[in-house]
Amino acid sequence: MTLPPCPKCNSEFVYQDQNQLICPECSHEWNPAEALAEEERLAIKDANGAQLSEGDKVTMIKDLKIKGSSQVIKVGTKAVIRRIIEGKDHQLDCKVDGVGEMMVTAKFVKKA
Repeated sequence: MTLPPCPKCNSEFVYQDQNQLICPECSHEWNPAEALAEEERLAIKDANGAQLSEGDKVTMIKDLKIKGSSQVIKVGTKAVIRRIIEGKDHQLDCKVDGVGEMMVTAKFVKKA
C-alpha cells in the first residue's frame, strides 16, 4: 500500500497512525479523508461551470467597473489567476492585462 506524499513538504516518508497520516520530516499530521473534502470545498467555478485553478488564463464576460477609479475592465480582457482565495466576494487574485493586480469574482470570468 502506498501512501500519498506530505502536502506541506512533499516527503515520501509518510506513515499512518490510526486515521491520521504523519510526516516525520516536518511533523505535519493530516486526515486524508478531510484533505479530499477540503479540496472539493475550494472548487471555484467560472460562469460556464468550468473549474478554475491557479495559473489558468481567463477572459472577462462583462464590463467591470474598478472600485475607487473611473477605469473599466472591458469584455474580453484577459487575466491570469495568481491564486484562489476562499471568500464571499472576490475569489480570484489575478493579473489583468492593462490594469495590473486585482481581485475578481469568479462569476464574471470564463476559462480561456
